[in-house]
Amino acid sequence: MGEDKALMPFMGKPLIERVLDRVRHLGDETIITTNHPAGYRYLDLPLFPDVIPNRGALGGLYTALKAAKHPFVAVVACDMPFANANILKLAYRMLKEHPDTDAVIPGTEHGLEPLHAVYRRTTCLPAVKAAIKADKWRLISWHGDVSVHILPPEEISQIDPRGITFQNINTPEAFRQAEKMAQELDQ
Repeated sequence: MGEDKALMPFMGKPLIERVLDRVRHLGDETIITTNHPAGYRYLDLPLFPDVIPNRGALGGLYTALKAAKHPFVAVVACDMPFANANILKLAYRMLKEHPDTDAVIPGTEHGLEPLHAVYRRTTCLPAVKAAIKADKWRLISWHGDVSVHILPPEEISQIDPRGITFQNINTPEAFRQAEKMAQELDQ
């Protein structure tokens, strides 16, 4: 994109603010993991650079789990303008009701969505750390070491019938399309 997409204007404000507005009310702690904190200081939220640098999204997940103070951690990517609080609420309820489950991650026809999921901090944190120490890079590389419940697409479609929750923005064209869709949906 040529710039920090989370700080690009989306419907008149930085995209990160839109994502935060959609999920911030879910808990009493909101943190941001970023290796470029200067641009985010205006949000007046705790900012955490990667604890283990240069490990991509897996390093960011580790940082979020390590920095969080609560036992359940919802993680949402900064480039998901249609992040869905109801899907996160469902995942949270499932974790609370099933103490043997360590993570609840949405599944789609395209695969898993680990950057729009809820994690049990005490069990996922050491598993993610072990994956990093084993030089694994994939966000799902540690799932075999914990109990992961995958929310099936059928269940997700009841909450998100348009199928837009996991749309992320990786190109200027995708950014424009998402903004147009958001304007049309007035959300």
